[in-house]
Amino acid sequence: MKYALSDAKLFGCRQSMDLAKAIAEEYGAELGQVNFTTFSDGEFQPSFEESIRGRRVFLIGSTHPSSDHLMELMLMIDAAKRASARHITAVIPYFGWARQDRKDKPRVPIGAKMIAKILESAGATRIITMDLHADQIQGFFEKPVDHLFGSSLFIPYLKSLNLENLTIASPDMGGSKRAYAYSKTLESDVVVCYKQRQKANIISHMELIGNVEGQNVVLVDDMVDTAGTLTKAADVMMERGAKSVRAICTHAILSGNAYERIENSKLDELIVTDSIPLKQKNDKIRVLSCAGLFAGVMQSVQNNQSISSNFIM
Repeated sequence: MKYALSDAKLFGCRQSMDLAKAIAEEYGAELGQVNFTTFSDGEFQPSFEESIRGRRVFLIGSTHPSSDHLMELMLMIDAAKRASARHITAVIPYFGWARQDRKDKPRVPIGAKMIAKILESAGATRIITMDLHADQIQGFFEKPVDHLFGSSLFIPYLKSLNLENLTIASPDMGGSKRAYAYSKTLESDVVVCYKQRQKANIISHMELIGNVEGQNVVLVDDMVDTAGTLTKAADVMMERGAKSVRAICTHAILSGNAYERIENSKLDELIVTDSIPLKQKNDKIRVLSCAGLFAGVMQSVQNNQSISSNFIM
């Protein structure tokens, strides 16, 4: 039986099921049925409950901790390969382990490279992801990678706020390129925070490069983990005379005391996507859905169409 280009199958991993359902709705397809058998010791086995022979399958799942989420995606990729799927596209809204993109000291792994090799070895023939921690991670793959930008969601939202005296800020030196890209589109000023870490997730000192007095500041970053950097940056900017401080972070990891820090911070709001489901509600956190963005790109990939219109920067 020969299938038309529209005959793709969409499946969701359990950790991203709400987002997978939203993507399927935007795509205009039913989400496929996957059953999981879980053994007493925690081992699990996915099983596709419909034929995918000769089809393109989209497997939707972020790989945020725990490592079971990555393992679930890999098992589903392998199952699809062994079920004779024609193409296996791993849709990974949040690509975990991306902070390990280089050797920053002796005797440490390059985790992002290892994950890329594992996904390809499992059988993934294409990757669709969003706002990688480092752009060069795309080069860790030998298969095509569609790297989407959360800016296509955030910039329209920022424009809708009609903020006067807008200044874009980077919470660290590493994010300055992203901040400048936003500022170019929004025609705003840029400031950068310089921070020194005592150790991972603990900041010992922070300085501000630039003037924020009387400005409505928007911090931009790819992820927010403990929220220590963002809340510290917001405090520094308000002390320097900023009128308001907001933050945009694509991936809301929000571990440890992050929710408490955000609630007690001087941030007006934290704007994130649903690439990772929130653990709890918070009045300061606004979620913009990335379902439409991914669904549109998936349709273009399936129909061999250009996806360049999905990139704002």
